Amino acid sequence: MRREPGRSAVVGGGGHNEQVSTTSLLASLPAPDRAARLRDALLAADFTADGLLERLGAAAYAALARSETVPALRATRGDDPLDTLVRLFLLQRSVPSARARAALPLEEALADGWVRQEGGEVRAAVDIRPYGGPEGQDWFIVSDLGCAVGGAGGASGHDEGVVLGVGGASTTLAGITVRTPVASVLDLGTGSGIQALHATQHATRVTATDLNPRALGFTRLTLALSGAPEADLRAGSLFAPVESETYDLIVSNPPFVISPRARLTYRDGGMGGDDLCRTLVQQAGDRLNDGGYAQFLANWQHVEGEEWQDRLRSWVPRGCDAWIVQREVQDITQYAELWLRDAGDHRAGREAYEERYAAWLDEFEARGTRAVGFGWITLRKSGAEDPSIVVEEWPHPVEQPLGETVRAHFARQDYLRSRDDAALLGDHFVLAPEVTQEQVGLPGAEDPEHVVLRQNRGMRRATKVDAVGAGFAGVCDGTLTAGRILDAIAQLMGEDPVLLRDRTPQAIRLLVEEGFLDPADTLAR
Repeated sequence: MRREPGRSAVVGGGGHNEQVSTTSLLASLPAPDRAARLRDALLAADFTADGLLERLGAAAYAALARSETVPALRATRGDDPLDTLVRLFLLQRSVPSARARAALPLEEALADGWVRQEGGEVRAAVDIRPYGGPEGQDWFIVSDLGCAVGGAGGASGHDEGVVLGVGGASTTLAGITVRTPVASVLDLGTGSGIQALHATQHATRVTATDLNPRALGFTRLTLALSGAPEADLRAGSLFAPVESETYDLIVSNPPFVISPRARLTYRDGGMGGDDLCRTLVQQAGDRLNDGGYAQFLANWQHVEGEEWQDRLRSWVPRGCDAWIVQREVQDITQYAELWLRDAGDHRAGREAYEERYAAWLDEFEARGTRAVGFGWITLRKSGAEDPSIVVEEWPHPVEQPLGETVRAHFARQDYLRSRDDAALLGDHFVLAPEVTQEQVGLPGAEDPEHVVLRQNRGMRRATKVDAVGAGFAGVCDGTLTAGRILDAIAQLMGEDPVLLRDRTPQAIRLLVEEGFLDPADTLAR
């Protein structure tokens, strides 16, 4: 299960629609008014994602992802501005005032609250992590101290309102998000503002909500320090801050952890079981414009006597297509241990740890939960009378970003829904890019046992096909209709062309649905 489940609270007390004042947002946080000056200093020192990789080297950079800082400390023993900034903001070590002054506008940074002075030393007041945008932008994610070294790996020892930085879950959601230009985006439960930052690049209007005012303050800092447009920041629970407003895109990396009690607001949603994720998904349909997408990361229960796929299908709101992908499953003991460590409970003493562990198992037992799934949920408001709801398990490696793959999935569902078998056989198809064929069988055998088509991009799927399927896919270049290709195959194989036309459309539909074949007409649009 991912180590960074969410960014901050989106459910709990309040639930009101409130335009947040500057004073309440920025209490105890840096002032963003002169963030541009600090940004210039960071860029001048090459304090960027690429600059860090070059300075630290691959091994030390990878060690940070494991929350190991010693290699990075050894790689930054110099005294140039980049070494200073890495130690100050990324590794959160104190540096001499003179070195800090050489690396950044120190007096402004002190006055605005980005750093603090302690005697002759300067320490960071917030965590600043370089983050590379999808088109090479140099961005910076601002979060609470100790929550972004090596990626947000939990908030053990922090207050319940802690705001995490960038981590595996947030980058996963950013990667699967559909990035077509739109008028409006809602980032629900924004945390440190990672999803809102991405959204400013392709949306006219970005609204970011969170129950935690500190999270909204950090979002404002992230956008300002990254040189991005401002977002409309609102406090409140779930969809309450946006009342009856609708959006072209909704994204949320919510506090999805299924826990016995709400303890850490960035991860525990405050509802029983998987009710938070279910509620978000079910209510999203009414907040989407026609054709709009809602994309979530979520946990869900595997309950005795119930198929998990059926559980998730019941969440899909009316009028929406859905693609739900389960990426990982943990049994309840693994799941409890993960989040007990995340909260630092393994250091609380044996008796306290065992008591808290038992509380998790009691909660799961009461709900009949035998395992917990993690994955992606994407809705698209199609208004279709016969919606496409695909629920699948795919634990295998994928190639991010997947936003275009997600968009293409729903486009293919529209296409297949509009074609009966006769229309399908009258269409032209093209083999998708980077699909290869593998023949599997014993060495020296005259014929393979089976043929596998494999994608080398996107979801990286593989599917078995028979000789007809392999031959059909191999000649799909958009020139001939599917029916004429099947007639030619029937002649070569000595089969009845009528029977072949009758039994093949379902196999063609599967190859289109899984992205091995593209309808040539849709590619030309």
